[in-house]
Amino acid sequence: MAQTSSELPKPSRMESRDEGDDVNEESDGSTTVEHASTTTFKSNLQRFRHVADASQATNNGDNPTARRSGRKRAIEETKEEQRPDAPSPSPAKRRRQASRYAPPSKYAHLPPLVDVLEPGLIAVFVGTNPGIRTATSGHAYAHPSNSYWKLLHSSGCTDVRLRPEQDVDLPRLCSLGNTNIVERPSKDAAELSKAEMATGTPILEEKIRQFRPEAVCIVGKGIWEAVWRWRYKREIKKTEFQYGWQNEKERMGKTPDWDGAPVFVATSTSGLSASTKPAEKEAIWKPFGEWVKKRRDERKAESNGDRQNAG
Repeated sequence: MAQTSSELPKPSRMESRDEGDDVNEESDGSTTVEHASTTTFKSNLQRFRHVADASQATNNGDNPTARRSGRKRAIEETKEEQRPDAPSPSPAKRRRQASRYAPPSKYAHLPPLVDVLEPGLIAVFVGTNPGIRTATSGHAYAHPSNSYWKLLHSSGCTDVRLRPEQDVDLPRLCSLGNTNIVERPSKDAAELSKAEMATGTPILEEKIRQFRPEAVCIVGKGIWEAVWRWRYKREIKKTEFQYGWQNEKERMGKTPDWDGAPVFVATSTSGLSASTKPAEKEAIWKPFGEWVKKRRDERKAESNGDRQNAG
């Protein structure tokens, strides 16, 4: 592999956080109300609390009439909560229904997202798969809650903040590209199987082998776990995972005459990925952005020097 004028930083271990499956977009999943047994359970707790209060009053020497009155109120309040027309749980106690695997036929009507790739880019970003908003718009990371374009700019990968519809301009403007480990669209990554994510690895390897970027940025822990699962036929251990630059042996797209592209693992940019705080995401993305910016500046300097020599 031809050496670049900027050495890659050595991998540095950072405390990882469990993100679960990575998602390209925020879903509009329905919510479910907690089962009525929850109300009954809370009623029992409420009744216990009142009885305990009454016992405490006895220990404190309060008069018997007050104790009987307290028990009566507890019974009346319990009956009130168990009435059929009792109010339902508040919205704050509702929770999002978890997604499950969905076969490709469910979203067969949605078009696949076209890769934005060219030979010799500085870096190629690898997402999980297109979300519904991305598939319908035809542009990468199109959901408003996705922080991809924001992190691309704040980290230094792009000089200005681009919009999703400018994804096709990434190679020309910034020498960057986009692809995914799974081609088919879905609402979120939970609707994909582990098997299809893992089997997307050799396809990804072939793309890197063909276009030969200087580096590959994996956008999400779950994607790297899938790559690892394919390569080593097992799950990655917690002690083996780290954000940032990966070991040299993990290069992608190796050929007999090319050493392959070094790999950087960044956080997911999905709006559903809340296990990592925004400040933590920016800190993880920053080293890669700084490296990309440095390589872009070096390329510009080399290009200007070539033009001057030609003149």
